[in-house]
Amino acid sequence: MNERYAEANKRYQERIQSVSSQEMVINMGPQHPSTHGVLRLELITDGEIVREIIPHLGYLHRCFDKHAESMNYGKSIPFTDRLDYLASMNNSHAFVMGVERMLGIQDKLPKRIEYIRVLVCELNRIASHLIAIGTYGIDIGAFTPFMWCFRDREHIMNMLEWASGSRMLYNYIWVGGLFYDLPVNFEERCAEFVAYFKPKLMELDDLLSNNQIFIQRTANIGALPADVAINYGCSGPMLRASGVKWDLRRIDAYSVYPELDFEIPVGKGEMGSLGDCWDRYKVRVDEVKESVKIIEQCLERLVSDFKRTPDFDPRGLVPKKVNLKPQDYYVRAENPKGELGFYFSTVEKSDIPRRVKARGPSFNNLSVLPELGKGVLIADLIAILGSIDIVLGEVDR
Repeated sequence: MNERYAEANKRYQERIQSVSSQEMVINMGPQHPSTHGVLRLELITDGEIVREIIPHLGYLHRCFDKHAESMNYGKSIPFTDRLDYLASMNNSHAFVMGVERMLGIQDKLPKRIEYIRVLVCELNRIASHLIAIGTYGIDIGAFTPFMWCFRDREHIMNMLEWASGSRMLYNYIWVGGLFYDLPVNFEERCAEFVAYFKPKLMELDDLLSNNQIFIQRTANIGALPADVAINYGCSGPMLRASGVKWDLRRIDAYSVYPELDFEIPVGKGEMGSLGDCWDRYKVRVDEVKESVKIIEQCLERLVSDFKRTPDFDPRGLVPKKVNLKPQDYYVRAENPKGELGFYFSTVEKSDIPRRVKARGPSFNNLSVLPELGKGVLIADLIAILGSIDIVLGEVDR
């Protein structure tokens, strides 16, 4: 890894040294508002045209892997929340599933626990996509959607805070169960939110999707062919916008997703080229609609089939100590931004893993930016970067 990094750095330095008299080197970030975090893009430009992009990472490195290798599995869950901090429930769900499968207790969990997990994860998926859509709008000049998205996300954050006690970093999904059962009347409040949110979502969709200025800024910009997306390891809306119907909730059929009815939105090139910025935006809007359907089904099952009972213990299968046989194991799940994976290498008679490696979707999705940004205007580069929807806590780890 260090040799590859040194080789890439040498190549970048040689390119910078070879800049012609007509070209200019511009730093965009790491404090630029449109980089969505502490990302530095070194641009080689010819006037307004971007000739080459050199990304520089590491401004938010927090040593997640090393933290996870110095404490037991349960204590690592709060650190998973801080990877993609806009989708903390989804992060911990993936991590916990891996440990439960290594323990062999994944099929013993009560269905109420599984449906609660899916419910809170889909609520968090909507909240993450609302951030993506709202900030993307303001990146290219649409202020109203930004306010609408944050207004509706606030309702979700209030409900997740009610369930877990925290606004963003929840530590709610535990190995073998949950921190606590849903609060009394949570299901009713959540159903009220869904009834409120549905027309708001349609209003947001109408405002942006058919807006001619928005279409001109996003259609035919940053088109990502399916083969290029696959070769770069892209996943999530980035991959599906290129027409590839790949969603781990369906492919791996984990948790109770096989029991739920929902579609997998893909890009169709409706306004321009297949896999362009507009397609990536639209896939996220459609995914929010599908998450609403999933939430409705979860609420129906939690109220009718898997009701709250006095003897239900959300921590009934939480192990006091996780002792695993030596093994290497990889688990993956569908996060709002794509495939989040965890590789575990365990040690015999120890509840502290020898190695934990997180595979963040934002890192792979961002890696295709130099490919998409060649030959575009600087203003279009902002549109392309915003359509990728990255979180630097997941890129740097």
